[in-house]
Amino acid sequence: MSVRPLSRELQAKAIADLNEDPKRIDHDIQALREWLEKQPHLTPKMEKQFLLSFLRGCKFSLEKAKRKLENLYTMKTMLKELFAVRDPFSPEIQELLKLGIFLPLIKTESADSPRVIIVRHADPVIHKGKDVCKVHGMMSDILINEDDQSLIAGAVFLQDMSGFSAADMIHADLPLTKKVMTFFEGAYPQRPQVMHFINLPSIFESAFSMIKPFMKEEMLKRFVIHKTTNMDEIFKHIPKSILPNEYGGDGGPIQDLIDYWKIKVDSYAEWFKEDAKYKSDESKRIGKPKTESDLFGIEGSFRKLDVD
Repeated sequence: MSVRPLSRELQAKAIADLNEDPKRIDHDIQALREWLEKQPHLTPKMEKQFLLSFLRGCKFSLEKAKRKLENLYTMKTMLKELFAVRDPFSPEIQELLKLGIFLPLIKTESADSPRVIIVRHADPVIHKGKDVCKVHGMMSDILINEDDQSLIAGAVFLQDMSGFSAADMIHADLPLTKKVMTFFEGAYPQRPQVMHFINLPSIFESAFSMIKPFMKEEMLKRFVIHKTTNMDEIFKHIPKSILPNEYGGDGGPIQDLIDYWKIKVDSYAEWFKEDAKYKSDESKRIGKPKTESDLFGIEGSFRKLDVD
């Protein structure tokens, strides 16, 4: 099976920004396949398009792509909170899809601009953190499968903090937060460009200080904190034309996005079942098997947070 052809704009960007050489793609994919075949502990995907997504996410560094693929399969085995029973039709996942907690915009500013993704709040009293993270992961998988634009041009996140309260801090699962951040930074090929935080609650700085120690400095540099509620400030970074009406944009009602992505995720039900078999078997690893501590660090004692 051949890989998807790119638009002229995206192909030019992949060549300029990702070191992509169209003449070498088959060679590089084959090199990854041959390496994967020699890893007895991995049950990996071998599809060309999937492997190409990792090459692009690693700017065609074979060694980096190997590390990310190794991390992906090993962490999928360890990180059961995200990967055990990914059923779109389970009640908890359906509720979160209807809320629209993770919404990649359909429109983009241009054919080679980043994909904008709106991330919205879910009440931790009602929705478990592991289910929220699971939805993020499921939808990220769909983007990896289908969206060449986000893989090549990257993604811009609009993190809407509306509704965030002290309850979120009280219910925070810090060990899970650490695992999830480690996973998304070290095992996925997506290329986050910047994350804009809007509608900040008064406790935002306290909440941010909780997760900051888990994040790499490179990622922290991509955070932009907007203390104003004036959306004109956001429009300097994200075009008004593509944002939903509810954010002052001209991109249509947010419910249209929610409906689109719910149908899309539902359609992947069989894909998620099939995907569950692609993981590592540490008993077959050559050398010492990896543990959760190897991957995520020793959790230590996370003190319960007291919030006034």
